[in-house]
Amino acid sequence: MKPLKIDEKYMRRCLQLAANGQRNARPNPMVGAVIVAGQRIIGEGYHQRCGEGHAEVNAFASVCPADEPLLSESTIYVSLEPCSHYGKTPPCADLIIRKGVRRCVVGCIDSFSEVQGRGIRKLRDAGIEVVVGVLEQECQWLNRRFFTFHREHRPYIIIKWAQSADGFIDRDFQPVTISNEITQMLSHKLRAEEDAILVGHTTWDRDHPQLTVRYWVGPSPKRLVLSHDRPLLQLMEDLYLQGVQSLIVEGGSQTHRSFLEAGLWDELRIESAPVTFGHGTPVARIPIGAQLLSTCHYGSHTLTIFARSQQAPLPI
Repeated sequence: MKPLKIDEKYMRRCLQLAANGQRNARPNPMVGAVIVAGQRIIGEGYHQRCGEGHAEVNAFASVCPADEPLLSESTIYVSLEPCSHYGKTPPCADLIIRKGVRRCVVGCIDSFSEVQGRGIRKLRDAGIEVVVGVLEQECQWLNRRFFTFHREHRPYIIIKWAQSADGFIDRDFQPVTISNEITQMLSHKLRAEEDAILVGHTTWDRDHPQLTVRYWVGPSPKRLVLSHDRPLLQLMEDLYLQGVQSLIVEGGSQTHRSFLEAGLWDELRIESAPVTFGHGTPVARIPIGAQLLSTCHYGSHTLTIFARSQQAPLPI
């Protein structure tokens, strides 16, 4: 097997491990690490909980005593650049150097201001061979919320709505249930995975939505209502200062249009149901240039997901 294919194989394992930290690693990124000697995994781990050991720490801790002598000829695979600064835990780059591995394969560089290539430089200065960018898109996609938050100083924004086959979000301007049992469950799963959820004042006053997690397991997101006089840029600044890394925008159409026209969106999720209303509130337009990521069918309903820019394939 070619070296690149071997590196991709173990980086995919890193991504599998990293995803286990989706709920408890926040606000830290999800990271997985795998230690390989002679095409055999001798250690692996992931960042399980914010404030506790990082992926590299857990991977080294899992190496059995009999395999420790193999570290000097091993490669450590990490989905995100090893940290080089002191935070709640010591720098992982220092640990890798101290353990004496000969090679480090990194999925993507950490955009966090206190890392940004410093960990890679530290490893190379110590004589460790470092390869960067293996499955880079997939690694960036996994932590898209974290990267957007630190790069753009705002949450990662998911705009979502359910619509009839003829393009309305309600019937005769009156609220109506469009989602089926499966898509409703998926919506609540999404709520459990994101930090905050927002609706416009009209939706709040008319529909009185609970905006909680009821058909899934997990915490309910922070609830927000957009008022008449609230500038979106100010809202973004406030949410950034509060450490909100992700935001679901659920409705209605005017709120959707406000975010889309301001370019404040990263992901667009549209559920279409096989019903026609004939009259009601029309849906917002999908922005020109939106990239189709996936189309999935749940019974007779279709969930279509778009991204604002080029992204890795969405794992659904």
